Amino acid sequence: CADFFADAEAFLMKNAKVKLCLQAGPMNGSLLLEDCNPESDFQDWSWQGDSLLNHGTQRCLSVVGASGVQTSLCSSTGSMSWDCSNSLLSPLGSSQGYLVANKKAVALSNVRGLKAQWQDVADRSVCEEKAGQDRYFTAALASTHMYDHTAGNITLALGIDQVELEELLWFFRREDPSAWNYSILALSFVAMILGLVLLSINIVRNRKRKLHMGREAEETTQQAELEAKQALMPVQEYSPAEPQKQEPQDQRSGEVVVQWKDGTVTSLYTERSEGAM
Repeated sequence: CADFFADAEAFLMKNAKVKLCLQAGPMNGSLLLEDCNPESDFQDWSWQGDSLLNHGTQRCLSVVGASGVQTSLCSSTGSMSWDCSNSLLSPLGSSQGYLVANKKAVALSNVRGLKAQWQDVADRSVCEEKAGQDRYFTAALASTHMYDHTAGNITLALGIDQVELEELLWFFRREDPSAWNYSILALSFVAMILGLVLLSINIVRNRKRKLHMGREAEETTQQAELEAKQALMPVQEYSPAEPQKQEPQDQRSGEVVVQWKDGTVTSLYTERSEGAM
């Protein structure tokens, strides 16, 4: 379990009143309140169960005497366990009060105001950090138990030892998916080419069909015109002939001849000429 806590995300402990961060001294376990500095390991804290671990000293926040607070070597003693509620830190199972900012140091007191409230640099309660760490630990522990149980069953079934099984599991977890991605890309390219070919074939067939339909329409039109001409020819052949003009017979010189509607031809001045004679 220590490995899981070692991977826990560190946070700063800033007092809501003085806006200074809790810093562990590199020597003798002292605690100070200094300007917040995210780069300082001595201001980095993380929850280790109910204990607060300082990353710079690798020591835990602990209670000394009636109201004193310092860092000590981490152990399972009750003086290093803290209860966190509403941004307030108090020794677990004790009525000694709350961790309170006192000028440039910290101590235990019954005060519940802003001096007793601790936040991270984002002004979130350190209790939220503890809740997140508890969820992380529970999930990691459950995952580990599940992995151990499953791995034991697989080992028995396959007849290989635990070390070889872990190597195989690690290999498949870090397997490079590039080959699969390239395969999908190649299949997509082939599908696109096939779609273009089918589209081209469809376009060519549509053009041929339109040309064929155009030719059929033209031939039909020509056939209709030819039939119309053939139907008109007998009418022209059997149409009544124009009345033949009757050539005047024995037309004399200077004589005026008139052709009447019924086809008869007479001389205009014949009678007059005969009367004159």
